[in-house]
Amino acid sequence: MKRKDLTYKALFAILALCTTLPMFAGDISIRAKLDSAYLLMGKQVAMHIEIVQDKNVNGFLLLNEGDTITDKVEIAGWRKSDSTEVGNNRIQINKELMLQSFDSGLYVLPPVLYVSGKDTFKTNSLSLKVLPAQVDSLKSIHDYKPVQIPERKFFDFLPDFISDYWWIYLIVVSLIVAAVYLYIRKRQGKSIIPVLAPKKELLPPYEEAVKALDELKVASLWQKGMDKEYHTQLTEIIRRYIARRFEVNAMEMTSSQLLNLLNQDEAKNAKDELRTILEIADFVKFAKMRPLADENEESFRLSMEFLNKTKPVVVEAPEENKEKDAKEKK
Repeated sequence: MKRKDLTYKALFAILALCTTLPMFAGDISIRAKLDSAYLLMGKQVAMHIEIVQDKNVNGFLLLNEGDTITDKVEIAGWRKSDSTEVGNNRIQINKELMLQSFDSGLYVLPPVLYVSGKDTFKTNSLSLKVLPAQVDSLKSIHDYKPVQIPERKFFDFLPDFISDYWWIYLIVVSLIVAAVYLYIRKRQGKSIIPVLAPKKELLPPYEEAVKALDELKVASLWQKGMDKEYHTQLTEIIRRYIARRFEVNAMEMTSSQLLNLLNQDEAKNAKDELRTILEIADFVKFAKMRPLADENEESFRLSMEFLNKTKPVVVEAPEENKEKDAKEKK
């Protein structure tokens, strides 16, 4: 009998241990509570949901923002959730959602479901009383509002397709203006981005070209074996002179285009000089020909002759001519 009593006691102790074990590990508990059981219609009240579970357990609530708890109570939004440790490798997750209702009455809120793995847990049910908002009983007669004249602005007088999409038209017009501006500057041979610093006063085209030729002569490039550099700078001086003298984009023109340009009456007599200068320069730059010393000097001489033949002629006024002749007679 004693052995049987010991056996029964042992089985009872094991059964008691098994029934209490889920309370310490693996069991999930969830409950809900409201900040207030009363809610004014249109206002919001917070519902707190507390979930106690093991740290390594994952789960989720079957609720989303915009869902309804009942057909009259909806979820207006969620607030940030947090968690705290409660010991024994367990945590308490605190979630808070905002409830809102636009219909007065007493509502029983059904349990909130929490899914973890294959198991589903639910909170306790809650009651919420929504109080009606106080409105004017219209016991007194209210007059109509007087006719109001709306304030009209500039855009009110424009058609809708302009007032609604004015920014698109502004962008298109700005791009067109920028494209025309860049095209004109490129045709004029000017820099695309204008220099903000004050420009230095330029010499007249003829004087500038003569000065550049004198500096090129002093540099003695071809005497140092730098034939290509010499003829490159020489043609650039001539091209810049033509660009400023005849107001064309000579820097971007080919040799044949430059020669066709000189078919004008004022430059026809200098066409042969320019052709010889460009031919020698092209042979040096592209055919890698080594010109003779006489050819280098000839290119320089022809350049000066080209400038002298095409430089602007200053026409004196008749009165100045008379004064000049009177001075010479004296």
